[in-house]
Amino acid sequence: MKRENIKGRANVEDTPELDAYYRALEGEELGALWNVANEIEPWYPQPKSVPTHWKWKRVEPYVRKAADLVSAEKAARRVVMLVNPGRKEWSAAAGLLYTGVQVMNPGESASAHRHQASALRFVMEGKGAYTIVDGERLDLGARDFVLTPNGTWHEHGVDASGTQCVWQDGLDIPLMNSLDANFYEVHPKLNQAPAPLSRKNWSKPYSPVFLYKWDESYKQLQKHGHFEYKNPLTNGPVMPTMGAKLELVKETKAIRHTGSVIYQVATGRGWSEIGGKRFEWEEKDIFCVPSWTKYRHGAHGEAVLFSFNDLPAMKALSLYREET
Repeated sequence: MKRENIKGRANVEDTPELDAYYRALEGEELGALWNVANEIEPWYPQPKSVPTHWKWKRVEPYVRKAADLVSAEKAARRVVMLVNPGRKEWSAAAGLLYTGVQVMNPGESASAHRHQASALRFVMEGKGAYTIVDGERLDLGARDFVLTPNGTWHEHGVDASGTQCVWQDGLDIPLMNSLDANFYEVHPKLNQAPAPLSRKNWSKPYSPVFLYKWDESYKQLQKHGHFEYKNPLTNGPVMPTMGAKLELVKETKAIRHTGSVIYQVATGRGWSEIGGKRFEWEEKDIFCVPSWTKYRHGAHGEAVLFSFNDLPAMKALSLYREET
């Protein structure tokens, strides 16, 4: 029990009689709130996730080796996960967000599937990659951003004439599992027949735009210094539970907020101070900012950060709070 000698907080001393009482409660699948109240209702968020920096120079050899050791067909999704030391039980990179690096060789493809989790991808390198979402084929290049929203049939592959392709996956799998709301299905025919997808009278809760090309996004980034990927119909986030953006890094003031953020270095070099730790990063590095952890960024020359977050979920639940 975590006792606090503050009025309004649990501060019950142990006695032999209480110890016996607690054991009796456990036998009936019961418990005393005052024994855990201070722990389960902290004064402020106490994230188990820790600031973590995955250097691409260290991650890349494992990603390349996976392509040699495991077939895309057998793996279904050949991905090297980025696992936060404090969130291993959830296979999470930070908080309730999952991320990993997927690799596919020319001529490979993965079977079509759909799931409750929302998903996004940021292409790191390669030529000839494609994604098919609800029958619509999307051709991908380096630094393109693509959505596979929850409930959509989707599959990925690389044309035989292409090169080995690598991209970062971002999903809210841990959130779905924490809510006991996850589902997964494999397409009955394993693959979709490509066909145009109608956007007429679009009423789905996610963006009708699935592919955001790098060139256009970068143009907007240069104009404004930041670029949020948005649903053009609502001017809100691309999906109900996750948002994403690009930022041209300038030295920033420290901020913290509820909700987690996963960053990838799209271009350039720089640094971030997260929870009192300083990380020097370069292109393709990935790092995380846990909820309610102070952070700030700076760059060595021009640098662009891609990031995705669970802030839409936080805001929808009226849980978002920030502090500078």
